[in-house]
Amino acid sequence: MRIGELAERAGTTTRTLRYYESRGLLAARRTENGYRTYDEDDLRLIRQIRTLQDFGFELEETRPFVECLQAGHPAGDACPASLDVYRRKLAELDVLVEQLQAVRAQVAAQLLRAEAELPGGPEPTCELGGGGSDAK
Repeated sequence: MRIGELAERAGTTTRTLRYYESRGLLAARRTENGYRTYDEDDLRLIRQIRTLQDFGFELEETRPFVECLQAGHPAGDACPASLDVYRRKLAELDVLVEQLQAVRAQVAAQLLRAEAELPGGPEPTCELGGGGSDAK
């Protein structure tokens, strides 16, 4: 198939495919007249890259998965290097989850404090927007 068909079937653009080619993740074969040609294996590579990127992987992090598929394995994560990338990504995600949980706890504490001060207390004054008697 040619680049336009591959892009359409993979749900991406020809520009993206050329970028993957320039980064060494996709290898095009050329016809006599210079057209790029691809096959079903290339479509599997692109789908693997896009799935990983949807999960938040950087493009370079997809390389071991692509190389695993190019080596003839049935899945991109059937190689030790791919598993190492999964492990690193999980560690990164664990750190992010911990950070988000800490922020959530702080926001929840602020909400509880604000709600506790509201009943029976003075109306809160908000100084957002710059409106007030001083505004000109």
